[in-house]
Amino acid sequence: MMAPRENPNFVGHELAETSILSSVAAGRIHHAWLLLGPRGIGKATLAFRFARYLLAEPSADNAPSLTGALFGSEVTESPSLAVAPEHPVFQRVVAKGHSDLFVLDESDAKGRSSQISVDSVRRIGPFLRQTSGETVRRIVVIDALDE
Repeated sequence: MMAPRENPNFVGHELAETSILSSVAAGRIHHAWLLLGPRGIGKATLAFRFARYLLAEPSADNAPSLTGALFGSEVTESPSLAVAPEHPVFQRVVAKGHSDLFVLDESDAKGRSSQISVDSVRRIGPFLRQTSGETVRRIVVIDALDE
């Protein structure tokens, strides 16, 4: 099974993706998005898809409209948050090497606990206070907040 950060495919949640794209197109991206649902339906995959999209399109002034250009090409079908696996941003996210993306997930759990530690969560503040390195945004993905 492919990890959410590596997965370029996203099926069955077009309404959620359209909602996010509408927010981007309107220039009204919320400061936080809470993705809810049962385990295994693609919440983390959507979160990484959204993060890659925002990191690949860093300028709010260049945010695509729902009918405009997306990554320099004309949108002919329904727009999506897709970033090609060959894109440098996609590759850096997979390699855990993008300076403007901070991820807390089960790999941050310590010892026998499957819970993300308080110390790991405290690292978010300093990350968000830094100047962005590659884009105009800083993005934090917390995969599974309920853990």
